[in-house]
Amino acid sequence: MATAAPNKDRYFVPAPSAWPFMMTIGLAILVLGVSNYLESKSFGTIPMLAGLALVIYIVFRWFGGVISESERGEYGKQVDMTYRWSMGWFIFSEVMFFGAFFGALFYARTLSLPWLSGAGEKIETNLQIWPGFEAVWPSNGPAALGGDFQTIPAFDVPLINTLILLTSGVTITLSHHALKEDKRLPAILWMWATVALGVLFLYFQVEEYIHAYRDLNLTMGSGIYGSTFFMLTGFHGMHVTLGTIMLIVIALRLMKGHFKPDSHFGYEGVAWYWHFVDVVWLGLFVVVYWL
Repeated sequence: MATAAPNKDRYFVPAPSAWPFMMTIGLAILVLGVSNYLESKSFGTIPMLAGLALVIYIVFRWFGGVISESERGEYGKQVDMTYRWSMGWFIFSEVMFFGAFFGALFYARTLSLPWLSGAGEKIETNLQIWPGFEAVWPSNGPAALGGDFQTIPAFDVPLINTLILLTSGVTITLSHHALKEDKRLPAILWMWATVALGVLFLYFQVEEYIHAYRDLNLTMGSGIYGSTFFMLTGFHGMHVTLGTIMLIVIALRLMKGHFKPDSHFGYEGVAWYWHFVDVVWLGLFVVVYWL
């Protein structure tokens, strides 16, 4: 007996799933492990690795089911619109996420340091607590936490990474246009080129961190500059890592024949995310490295 084709006018509701609950447990274990690891506690490593392994397993199983539903043709226009709104709000939340960190950098650099140096009506703060302290940037604060350090020149590795990410934005756009024109091979090749550029960016980022710690004495303990520098660039690097993994999945799905010229939001969602990562890096380059 032939199976009826999915009704594109109905809203597909998946069966109840335990994956969201299990993901909550996995993330809780991961956060507990990471926090204890950063505090140099002996029991932090095992929970961190266990939580990471559990999260990776759940992601592959959960999204594998979503991919299967999509390839069976279960998703109609209503589901597609839901995904677009969901991805839009997710990226908005990421904008707020990085906005908080940029705000912390602005507060420290523009307001806090001048206050500590006695600017405006804060002269008593300077005279009573930190006499002689002058507000200069970069700074590790009036206590000179971590000792003297050097910064990373903007027009060195950061500029190279900027060019890499901008180029990756072009390659993923070329891949997307090739898919919409039903040219699968160029779409695959341009997507793998984007993956390669993402990996290259991460390589230079790791090299930059090694250079900062080993040669410049720029660490997370280098006062307000060190903490904001590694907080912003580190979280961005984490997003690039996740984005690169998603790009690899998309490239493999393209090779398996997934996605159609007129129906490929899984692809588009990752492209949106990657362009967001590009834009955030431009802000980082200007505010953290250059100015």
